[in-house]
Amino acid sequence: MASGPGLPDSLVLEIFLHLPHKAVLSAGFTCRQWFAVSRDEFLWKELFYNYYCIPRLVPRHPAAESWYREFKRLYDCIPCVEVQTLKEHHDQVLHLAFSHRGHRFSSCSKDCTVKVWDTEQSDGTISLVHSSSMRQFNWGYTQFSQFNADDTLLLVSGVYLGPHHSSSGEIAVISLENYTLLSRVRNKPYDVFGCWLNETHLISGNLHWIGNMTSCSVLWLNKAFQDIESENVNVVKRLFKIQNINASTIRTVMVAHCRRHDSPDLLLDYEAQSKAQAQAQRTQQHQPLFFDLGNTDSEEEEDEDEGDEERGEKRVSAHPPSFNPPRIQHVIHGRQSIAARERELETKVARLMGSRRTKAPDPNLVSPSAPGEGEDKTYLLFTTGSLTYSPHQIGIKRIMPDQMTTCGPVLGEERSTDEFFDSLDHVIDIHGHIIGMGLSPDHRYLYVNSRAWPAGCVISDPMSPPPIAEEIDLHVIDLKSLREERRSLRAHRAFTPNDECFFIFLDVSRDFVASGAEDKHGYIWDRHYNICLARLKHDDVVNSVAFSPADQELLLSASDDSTIKVWRSPRMVRLAEAPQHPPRARKLLSSLLGRRSANLNGKP
Repeated sequence: MASGPGLPDSLVLEIFLHLPHKAVLSAGFTCRQWFAVSRDEFLWKELFYNYYCIPRLVPRHPAAESWYREFKRLYDCIPCVEVQTLKEHHDQVLHLAFSHRGHRFSSCSKDCTVKVWDTEQSDGTISLVHSSSMRQFNWGYTQFSQFNADDTLLLVSGVYLGPHHSSSGEIAVISLENYTLLSRVRNKPYDVFGCWLNETHLISGNLHWIGNMTSCSVLWLNKAFQDIESENVNVVKRLFKIQNINASTIRTVMVAHCRRHDSPDLLLDYEAQSKAQAQAQRTQQHQPLFFDLGNTDSEEEEDEDEGDEERGEKRVSAHPPSFNPPRIQHVIHGRQSIAARERELETKVARLMGSRRTKAPDPNLVSPSAPGEGEDKTYLLFTTGSLTYSPHQIGIKRIMPDQMTTCGPVLGEERSTDEFFDSLDHVIDIHGHIIGMGLSPDHRYLYVNSRAWPAGCVISDPMSPPPIAEEIDLHVIDLKSLREERRSLRAHRAFTPNDECFFIFLDVSRDFVASGAEDKHGYIWDRHYNICLARLKHDDVVNSVAFSPADQELLLSASDDSTIKVWRSPRMVRLAEAPQHPPRARKLLSSLLGRRSANLNGKP
């Protein structure tokens, strides 16, 4: 059959513009002309913006080589395929943490164990290496773990068994060489969690109440183990002593090593993002979830979502209103008013005392550095508050080089008799209940999970914080400029009220950010394009997620359903399932060379 003249490239391109991307790729194998058109940059730019519903004001990722490769990266390299379910825990799994090399990870659970897993099995599966129970130390459960910088020690944070309102916890350090316990450190409140400052020193907290609403948080630097040769050397030193008001306490400490940010792992165009977000809100544009691994039946999904909402409403209304006669209500209201006035008076006295007994802040400690002149900075980040007991602010305190060792005076630098407290170097108010934090790999960006307060709300009683939204906002804070970038991500939800709100751990890789949620799913967003790419299904609340630092196409998620799920990208799954073809050409060449050598030696 004779072939006639082909269609012009412009017409083929116009046809391809109206096809889905899979059809374009299939059509590209028809002939050389169609293949060339199917790789056209303008074509894939249009397919990219249309398929992912990204506002066109958002530029292409600065590291992207082409629109085709960028489309393929978002479509094929997201860890959204479940490949393994780990069921060795017997209760809710609360936290996951990878080693810095990515060869191991640890998990903490309500079953009071910390488990260590191996990710370098020859068959690609993950296996359990070690499990330690902390019940012998009177722990109620393990809640957090972290590898030190050289992956030789494991910090494990837990909660003591005690009275219902007990807030005491403890930090244990375990050697990863022989899994022996090296030290135990007091930690109060337990949701300080603790963290490593460097390879051999960790930070813990202690809480002292000064009044009914006023307290003092002391952050301690601890050596991870006591050397035999250094029994006369300090193994603990006070870092900071900070005043808390309105029943707030310091929680969730973490350390950011800001290496001048000369080569950040991500460059975000915040101005374009903010314009695009405003435009999307005006047009009420919906960001689709492309890799929904749950039930594909939309009716069942809607029923499940409605069930979650009902459960959330039941949690919020767990304390029904009491029905009292009018006179009793008047007496109760009077007592509440007196208590509120007493709390207000205590807060005023605490602020006055704090203003006179707090070391003056040094504005140069956290000021942005001039280009090319900046030194490495180490920040201590934590959640705090000044209006109510629920954490609603990010506190930042710079740690100086001479503070990174326990050598020297036990109580740190000398203070005058009038300086009781350390001031915060910088504070960022999130205007909502903070329920999670995570650092980008280069420690430049801090991602914060929060549930917003109503706009314009005024807190008159610190013991009655405003209601919080079910939607979880994921804020981005640039630690170079020390300001919040107004481009919060949203897709996940939570239902518990303020007084029952719990921590949801998130994690950040080079290109993605992931978080758990109370709606039985984990979520993955692209950090640059501000879109949700995948939803990872569990049977209960997802408490923690973790990217492998060695391969961001490997993700773990931990849930109240007592399981850890392992997710890999479609690309990695295909490579693992592809048959291993033997190098026939090399074997054939070796065989021919062997015969030739035998003939030259006179062998038959």
